[in-house]
Amino acid sequence: MAIESLQTPCDVKDLGLADLGKRRTEWAFQSMPVLQTIRKQFIKTQPLKGIRVSACLHVTTETANLMIALRDGGASVVLCASNPLSTQDDVASTLVRDYGIPTYAIKGEDNDSYYSHIAAALDHKPHITMDDGADLVTMLHTKRQDLLDGVLGGTEETTTGVIRLRAMAKEGVLRYPIVAVNDALTKHLFDNRYGTGQSTLDGILRATNILLAGLNVVVAGYGWCGRGVASRARGLGANVIVTEIDPTKAIEAVMDGFRVMTMAEAASIGDVFITVTGNKHVIARDHFDRLKSGAIVCNSGHFNVEIDLDGLAKVASSRRPVREFIEEFVMKDGRKLYVLGEGRLINLAAAEGHPASVMDMSFANQALASEYMVKNHASLEKRVYAVPEDLDRSVAKMKLESMGVNIDRLTPEQEAYLSSWSEGT
Repeated sequence: MAIESLQTPCDVKDLGLADLGKRRTEWAFQSMPVLQTIRKQFIKTQPLKGIRVSACLHVTTETANLMIALRDGGASVVLCASNPLSTQDDVASTLVRDYGIPTYAIKGEDNDSYYSHIAAALDHKPHITMDDGADLVTMLHTKRQDLLDGVLGGTEETTTGVIRLRAMAKEGVLRYPIVAVNDALTKHLFDNRYGTGQSTLDGILRATNILLAGLNVVVAGYGWCGRGVASRARGLGANVIVTEIDPTKAIEAVMDGFRVMTMAEAASIGDVFITVTGNKHVIARDHFDRLKSGAIVCNSGHFNVEIDLDGLAKVASSRRPVREFIEEFVMKDGRKLYVLGEGRLINLAAAEGHPASVMDMSFANQALASEYMVKNHASLEKRVYAVPEDLDRSVAKMKLESMGVNIDRLTPEQEAYLSSWSEGT
């Protein structure tokens, strides 16, 4: 049941969960040294003073620490969930009660509540939008166009959202500049590969308690997320099969030692299927006809469209929940197929998402990109921008320093050599 705080407007499950949420948020903060550094800088410099931020992100302990850093940098922040199953209710509660950040998120919220929460975040009349999947931006450009003139810019956290935003920019309908935080090297090389790789398997194991060793695990997509999932599954003893549409990525998977085949071929031999493509119906009706009894299907791409769940429901004779986050579909020939987490992000539906230490870099990029947008929005075109290289490198530098790692520097002679063409062999 939603609760309204007397001090801070909200729609959360239970403010009584805030004590646990506060402890868990503080625990995560210990593993986010880069964000700690940025937060200290923000407190001194107040780069976001007077700026209203509407954020649509996964409501986790790591996100909470980002929101606190933005608030401490002078911003007025409102947060809603970017996925109906990714909210940690105790975290939503502590943000409201202990940090005074209006939060609209309840784990398991229905579709109407999900979009009403996005609308509530937009009621804040943002100067900066912070999105994970572009749902906030989409609503702003369709149903809340009256607010667009007040928006200075935005940031986007994930691959799926960047794809949508670039499509908007290509069609000439994007009304303000957005930084693609997802494309920062310190985001996708680490968050997508190590974060998604570990947390996806964590979600599968928490939901099922199966032994992966010896099973055929099919990974659909060999982008940075797919690379991470495939690597971690192999590390747990699985026989990993990769499906791809990109010939270059497929070759890479082959050379990394994985079997590569079509989904049609993999369907009949896979035990566990994990989609990480960002596309729809990667596992479709004709694939369900080939899956063997006992096959487990899940998704770690942003939206719940990668598995054709409507198609599966139509061809199944019955369905029932058999365990938390597991639904059994019985086919007409008696085969039993299992879908995890309603086809939504399994790492957040059944587990806790990425470890704080990797989100440290991703959310450091978010914080710095917000500051960059406030300072530079007037000179930017209405399109999607990469994170400036100097910001990206500064995040990497701060992360190394926090780990006690030193690296070499170019000597003047080396700098001259690399910038010259006259010196040869």
